[in-house]
Amino acid sequence: MKIDLGTATISPKKSVTAGSYCSIRYTYTTAHPIDDTGYIKIVFRYAGDFGAPQFDDPKAPNYCSIATTGNCRIDPRWDIKAHTRPWGKTMMLKIMSGYLNTGDKVIVHFGDPSKGSPGWQMQTFCEKTFEFKTLVDPFATFQFRELPSSPTLRIQPGKPARALCIAPSQVECKKPFYAHLKLEDKWGNPVRKPRKIRYSGFNKVGTHTVLAKDTQSKLSATSNPITVAETNSQQLNHYWGDLHGQSEETIGSNSIKDYFTFARDFGLLDVAAHQGNDFQITDEFWKKINQTTRQFNHSGNFVTFPGYEWSGNTPLGGDRNVWFSTEGGSITRSSNELLPGRQSLYPVSPTANDLFQNLRKQTSPQPFVFAHVGGRYADISIHDPKLEWAVEAHSAWGTFEWMIEDALKYGYRVGICANSDGHKGRPGASYPGASKFGSLGGLTCILAKKLDRKSLFEAIRKRHFYGTTGNRSLLDVQLKVDRSTTAIMGDIVSVKKETPELTLNVTGSGPIETIEVRNGNDLVQRFYPYTSDELGRRIKIIWSGAEVRGRARAVNWDGFLKIAGNSIESFAPINFWNADRQPNNPSKNRIEWSSITTGGLSGVILTLKQANRGTLHLQTAQRNVKCAIQSIGRSPKIAKCGGLAKQIEIRRLPDKQKTDTHSLSLPLKNLRKGDNPIYIRMTQEDGHMAWSSPIYLFKSFF
Repeated sequence: MKIDLGTATISPKKSVTAGSYCSIRYTYTTAHPIDDTGYIKIVFRYAGDFGAPQFDDPKAPNYCSIATTGNCRIDPRWDIKAHTRPWGKTMMLKIMSGYLNTGDKVIVHFGDPSKGSPGWQMQTFCEKTFEFKTLVDPFATFQFRELPSSPTLRIQPGKPARALCIAPSQVECKKPFYAHLKLEDKWGNPVRKPRKIRYSGFNKVGTHTVLAKDTQSKLSATSNPITVAETNSQQLNHYWGDLHGQSEETIGSNSIKDYFTFARDFGLLDVAAHQGNDFQITDEFWKKINQTTRQFNHSGNFVTFPGYEWSGNTPLGGDRNVWFSTEGGSITRSSNELLPGRQSLYPVSPTANDLFQNLRKQTSPQPFVFAHVGGRYADISIHDPKLEWAVEAHSAWGTFEWMIEDALKYGYRVGICANSDGHKGRPGASYPGASKFGSLGGLTCILAKKLDRKSLFEAIRKRHFYGTTGNRSLLDVQLKVDRSTTAIMGDIVSVKKETPELTLNVTGSGPIETIEVRNGNDLVQRFYPYTSDELGRRIKIIWSGAEVRGRARAVNWDGFLKIAGNSIESFAPINFWNADRQPNNPSKNRIEWSSITTGGLSGVILTLKQANRGTLHLQTAQRNVKCAIQSIGRSPKIAKCGGLAKQIEIRRLPDKQKTDTHSLSLPLKNLRKGDNPIYIRMTQEDGHMAWSSPIYLFKSFF
């Protein structure tokens, strides 16, 4: 039976600023009466990081008052998961001690300021249609019917807070090139379209940067490092990609068209792909994904790959990212759980083995797979070497070096990538916003001859790529076996009696702290771009790790540090991405913070008044540490905290930030029989990291 469900409106009707505190009056007007114990339900997207509405403290943020003209009372409840995905965040309004008759109103004042509340904190990312999706249960049967139309609000960016300059990672000597100056608000939203700036070029080969300034805001930024090469150079090009994120058609925000537009015009990526959860991708949306990637793919400018996220339960294989070399591939889902009628023209692959089996049947276009850690994590004891070419070490969910360790322990030959898995519609610039935990989304740098699908696909197949935590650092990793054999990351090369020589040229987006050369899960050598004699008054304290591999991985590091017998002149936060949750410095010898990690790291760098006097007292929710400042050196003091690589590190840095560039050569001795996966892990002072895909050096004694 079709009935009139009533109407819902909001005031103001236009727009609000991302992350701001606002006051919004929502009004539901009844048509068909709602009986005693019936409900009105207002649901919001999972991706929204707005403040959780509360009903108890009228002076606190996010206070919501409830009123009605009906002969009843309204009992409100907030639940983060009380409706069908992706509309999980739910306000339940239960009609009690009466009923709502036709024409009666229910008014929800989100962020009611009348008794002192600063308002309701809006989500920190922009969205064209932030929706107050409304459903009602008029017959008190707990069967909800959705209103034909629900009110929406436009979320717009705030004022410019920082500038970024994004340049190509390599240019030809003496040739002009373009970079982009991008202005972001404090939450990472682009304030306007990036400005394209022409530079006349560099007269010398090497690594350079450019400076860009915005005259209106007076903000400026130094670009990512740029390799300047001779015109006739045959080197591979660095192409930056974010191959993993979702839009509102699944669990993200904004449309798939908005997603690729942002990736190209605001994320300033070379390569992008879309990865919706398979059980939410209808057959019709799968067609649209293919249509959209075809529409946005332009060789030499911006390259896309169609794909989806196979989202099986972890015991059945866990999350896998699936792409195709071009359009026309067949989706094979982990389940049809959220499809209309649970029906599809395509087969279901309930396990990762089924997935690999069904993908092996597809040769044109050719599929490829990366193992991923999201809410679910990939069980990579299940693996197909012909299809699964990489593990994802970092995303907006956190940092997952254990995925690398697991893959190498199993003896797999895989590359190391990083992407965002962003849900906020910002591929290539996926900031976590006001989420309680989260990381900046990662990037994958693909080393390819040309910016086209064929070249990029071939480079990915050969594992010619590396992952970063979102910065655009440059990794040049080469292994010289003999006069005629040189390998790069991802290659497989054999040696017998030779002693191969590893050469590294690394340029960070900021000062480099350490470079580690690893053979599988063993550390070969750690390099510092500074000596112990250069250490000074700066002390770096970081905390890192996760509780478990699954959804409950978040670690609470709330705490403080204090300095006895010395004082703090200044400090710099590391990976405190939430603009409203920065460390606090209440006195000259104390810093306080609220912090959570999900596998990655956070921390602070102190500059002390005196280099070697006093004692550091560190207190966190995980562990307390006390040490004499004089005892802190270049090698970190490490306090283990259990869990999954939970630990605290304390080390000393030079007074002046050292070079962004470091080169070295290292003979590789004592190789073991069989595979020797040689890769590097680079860490910057600012917390950014990068991992090269291994060179698989096969040692034979015959």
